Amino acid sequence: MHKLVIHGGAGVPDRGAMTTEREALTRVALAAALAAGDAVLRGGGSSLDAVETAVAALEDCPLFNAGRGSAFTDEGFVEMEASIMDGRSRRSGAASLLHRVRNPVRLARRVMDCSPHAMLAGEAAERFAEGQKLPLERPDYFHTAERWDAMVRLRERGGAPRFEDQLADSGRGMGTVGAVALDRHGDLAAATSTGGLAAKWAGRVGDTPVVGAGVYADNETCAVSCTGQGEYFLRGTVAYDVAARMAYLDLAIEVAAAAALQERMADAGGLGGLIALDRRGNCALPFNTPGMYRGWVGEDGERRVFIYE
Repeated sequence: MHKLVIHGGAGVPDRGAMTTEREALTRVALAAALAAGDAVLRGGGSSLDAVETAVAALEDCPLFNAGRGSAFTDEGFVEMEASIMDGRSRRSGAASLLHRVRNPVRLARRVMDCSPHAMLAGEAAERFAEGQKLPLERPDYFHTAERWDAMVRLRERGGAPRFEDQLADSGRGMGTVGAVALDRHGDLAAATSTGGLAAKWAGRVGDTPVVGAGVYADNETCAVSCTGQGEYFLRGTVAYDVAARMAYLDLAIEVAAAAALQERMADAGGLGGLIALDRRGNCALPFNTPGMYRGWVGEDGERRVFIYE
């Protein structure tokens, strides 16, 4: 048995702000990421390889706020972050404050597999990426007019950037990307990647690279990837809380995921969503925004993609 679940962010605009063309392009991109990750699983590959492959595909697509389509800081450059976690060993890798790495999720994987650490950040992380022969890009690779214009508008408003403002400002929304997978060996894995908030302060780190907040995986319970207002996911350790409710309260994944999102994040005023997958192939995809770019594929090979309820 195998399964792959992905998300392209919970920062989805209201239906009226989503053009037909944008929706169609987004659905195609989600399906392509599912196909890429599913091919790994069908070929006998690991859940780790599958989530890395699926998230890298989303990073390469400028429609999503990760990798090539990342948001800009208030100083006018991208600062990307990503993480990955192995449910079998509970090893993890993460990278943050990246300006040039084409696929932050691949760097996170190398941090896990090829370094003694769990997270690297900034220039040192990019030197490590270069040493690992990972592609680095010039600033113009990450430049998309819509992301730039959104940053300028939000920066002109002043104050700290608000997720709600970004939902209203953009016709495509602002969100993190992620994937969770179960392979034929029964191993779970999760990965998350983001460009963060538009017009965020330079140096801001969100939940995405933090184990237990934006990502978590444990074969005994589930794999989780979160998206939304990072500060709330950090304060609520939401990703781990899903697993903890399953482990200590013996809750089904659907109940645990919905309760964690509501009680640890939404009740405090946060907006977002998550995807979660257990070792039996059951998944949960709760969110409290107008929608969440999401999809899954299992043994039958049918790729299911959704945006709204």
